Amino acid sequence: MSGLSDVRLALHSQELEAGQERRMGARTTAPVLGSWAMFWRRMHTRKTLLGLTPEQLRDVGLSAEQARREGVKPFWRG
Repeated sequence: MSGLSDVRLALHSQELEAGQERRMGARTTAPVLGSWAMFWRRMHTRKTLLGLTPEQLRDVGLSAEQARREGVKPFWRG
């Protein structure tokens, strides 16, 4: 599997998680390990996003500015 597919899957999984969090609202109390795993995944995928070439960004449908904005967000922000 190529690195681009991994990035697409990671970004898609983040979108799905964000949708689930919005639907469940404040009633959800995520287990501590689940939260840390999510934070680590965000940090890792955002760092990877910053390292993509213009061609790779085009493949995943992001502009350089969109990738930069997402890539510099702190891991604790969704």
